[in-house]
Amino acid sequence: MDWSDLRIFLAIARAGTLGAAARTLGQSQPTMGRRLRALEQAVGQTLFQRTGEGFVLTDEGAAVLAHAERIEEEALAFERQLGGRDRQLDGMLRLSSSDWFGAHLLTPVLAEFTRLQPRVVVELLTDARLYSLPRREADLVFRIKPFDEPEVISRRLLHIDYGAYLKSGVAPPRTGDGMGTPLITMDTAFGGMPDAVWLTRVLPNAHVVSRSNNRDIQARLCVLGAGVAVLPRPLGDALPGLDRIDLGEPPPGRDTWVGYHRDLKRLARLRALLDLVIERLAS
Repeated sequence: MDWSDLRIFLAIARAGTLGAAARTLGQSQPTMGRRLRALEQAVGQTLFQRTGEGFVLTDEGAAVLAHAERIEEEALAFERQLGGRDRQLDGMLRLSSSDWFGAHLLTPVLAEFTRLQPRVVVELLTDARLYSLPRREADLVFRIKPFDEPEVISRRLLHIDYGAYLKSGVAPPRTGDGMGTPLITMDTAFGGMPDAVWLTRVLPNAHVVSRSNNRDIQARLCVLGAGVAVLPRPLGDALPGLDRIDLGEPPPGRDTWVGYHRDLKRLARLRALLDLVIERLAS
């Protein structure tokens, strides 16, 4: 095995395409492809599945990735020690969270982290897909249900209260009725979420006028007067133009969990970011 090929492997795993990885390392795409084939021959395994959207790690590739990142971390630590830069970290971290959590709770922490560790590149993904930690699709995942994969180290990060909101100045609906009240709620795929079920229960005669799986869109519609929405309080309380209303009982809150693959527990840049997230957000 040519150990320098691990840098190429890591670049492809992180960029997803040969072209993007080649630009990252300043090499040509044919060279990247040739060195990847040499690495796969050396280890006797196919490390990537080639798809129309790019390169996806196989199970064998995910196993190699864990070791390659540890090798990279040791090499970077060696360089830092020789260069007298022990306090600075390098590399990339990929995070996954819901849209509103990433935009309103994580971004202040990430901004602080970039000031502390400017050479660590943090990539935040906020689409609705659940990214797999065992397949190393993300390094650190935030989600609203516990992790059950044996390879994942996780903890409850914080509890988030929710509230019912209405445009400021609009009369709230009558509790236990809601006749004629327009509702903004989750899309049908997420209609079983506790807050969506609660809203239809406390306002049984209200009618849905808008659905979205994006909390920021729900909040914006509420600000514009489209109807009543249930929002996480860190989002709803911070928006001008919204009033939190009393519908007789508070909506159910949610716990947020954070998890990472056990192979990354000694990855210095991940530990540094996770420690800061826990310090700033944990209850």
